[in-house]
Amino acid sequence: MTGRGGTVLAGVLRTNRRSLLLWALAVAAVTALYTAFYPSVGGGQMDAMLESMPSEFITAMGFDSMTTAAGYVTSTVYSLLGAVLTLVCAIGLGARLIAGQEEDGTLELELSAPVSRRRIYAERLAALWLTVLVLVLALTAALGVLSAALELGLSAVNVAAASAGLLLFGGALGTVAFAVGAATGRRGTALGAAAAAAVASYLLSYLSPIAEAPWMEQISPFHWYIGAEPLATGFDGPGLALLAALAVLVALGGAVAFARRDLMV
Repeated sequence: MTGRGGTVLAGVLRTNRRSLLLWALAVAAVTALYTAFYPSVGGGQMDAMLESMPSEFITAMGFDSMTTAAGYVTSTVYSLLGAVLTLVCAIGLGARLIAGQEEDGTLELELSAPVSRRRIYAERLAALWLTVLVLVLALTAALGVLSAALELGLSAVNVAAASAGLLLFGGALGTVAFAVGAATGRRGTALGAAAAAAVASYLLSYLSPIAEAPWMEQISPFHWYIGAEPLATGFDGPGLALLAALAVLVALGGAVAFARRDLMV
């Protein structure tokens, strides 16, 4: 006999509801703050500032498109602060949901109940993705309000495209932390693996044009997410598919390892 479906998921969301609210408010506030700056720094002022920077640096950081509203929001929110906050939350939560609670002994309560390991894994992973979804929705809502108020001219479809990419990017790297933690039972290992993957993803994408090595961005999840500039061009099917495939493969690997190993309880 097993317990009612959804109880693990509900328990995780209930436990983390306050921190989730704070994260969502932080993401929305950062999005609103940086988007609100565009009217005062965009256009000619941005052109003048970029002229003083080395062209290689401008290309690597993606600043060459910052004179448009879509380029500015992509560079400051979707590529930088919004993405970083989403990743920090997703990776931290992913590492804690199984590995962290296994280390502190709280996972033992669920394992002693009539709930299968498979369900514990699936519902805790669902909680991770729902958390990332809430953060992305907070970012999207803040951007939508500011875009309308400041008449930035951002397409609603393109905003949805960029946000869908952020959801899959943050969710995929959060899943790396979750799966590694489930496979090893070590929160530190999970954090290290996911953080290394995130940093490598950023570096590969940023260094590719400088090194004139296209293969670097082709294997970068960050490039899959933002390389096609979805806020300006719309949905990037191949990039989204690669991110989804990464998340699924990592999640399946973690599930197999979690089901087979001896737990520290």
